[in-house]
Amino acid sequence: MKRTILTKTALLMVLLFAITSCRGNNEAGSSINEQMIYVLPTPSLDGEMSVERALANRRSRRDFTNEALTKAELSQILWAAYGITQPIPNHPALRGGLRTAPSAGAMFPFEIYVAIGNIEGIEAGVYKYDSEHHRLIRTIARDVRTELDEASWGQRMIRSAPVTVIYTAVFSRMTGRYGARGRERYVAMDLGHSAQNIYLQAEALGLGTCAIGAFQDESVSRVLQLPSEEEPLYLMPIGRY
Repeated sequence: MKRTILTKTALLMVLLFAITSCRGNNEAGSSINEQMIYVLPTPSLDGEMSVERALANRRSRRDFTNEALTKAELSQILWAAYGITQPIPNHPALRGGLRTAPSAGAMFPFEIYVAIGNIEGIEAGVYKYDSEHHRLIRTIARDVRTELDEASWGQRMIRSAPVTVIYTAVFSRMTGRYGARGRERYVAMDLGHSAQNIYLQAEALGLGTCAIGAFQDESVSRVLQLPSEEEPLYLMPIGRY
């Protein structure tokens, strides 16, 4: 009987240790089911630059310094691109709610990834942006900027920028409702809305970006290990200039 009690006690202690070890600080990054997850800082709704000034300053920037970006800056960029502004839970099409960028029929066809090389407090790698919870979920645990550069015909700004935002499209989200017109027109319109938000937010933060559409689709998909239903559309390296 005593041996049985000791065995059960030992098993309970091992179980409690395992549960405790799985808990992490989401702000710093925690491992859940072998995925590194970073909850991003809450985005600001009151910037120091007006929309009008950001529009006047907006340019495509191609030369970046080696200085790291902060988690707050990355948080603001991703929120501007596709962040939730009106939560609507349990809606499968919206996947979280209405966003900073308009979408035809509120279909929201994009998935957004970031290839991180130099962001303070975040390990290098590829991460998927979970807009519903405003967090990053790691998909690749290494710096892929050089590979992305090579897949983009040697556009060096991808290699030098501390982070590159990548748009991919799940076209079936549009074509299921709008047919060929959804693929040929509406996805491209949606992309313009969202990418311009990144341009303006970057300018407001004193950062630069340049939208890149010239790359080898299959190579980019391979580097990012994209699911078969996702197609890469845009790469936007972001950094200080």
